[in-house]
Amino acid sequence: MAKYNINSGKPWAESEINKIKQLAKQNTPTGVMSIKIGRTPNAIRTVASKNDISLKPVNRSPYNRRKK
Repeated sequence: MAKYNINSGKPWAESEINKIKQLAKQNTPTGVMSIKIGRTPNAIRTVASKNDISLKPVNRSPYNRRKK
């Protein structure tokens, strides 16, 4: 059984949305967020989209640059 089924179907609390904002600023992947918050990765993406929270990682190179 998945670790995030405990909150399935429950309404989102403001504290959970704030936690998503905080974790997104720290470049936390949605999979890790889902375990910490107790929601599915798709639910986190949906709520982030509705609340204008960007889940795109910052401070990463746009290209896969390798030294030769």
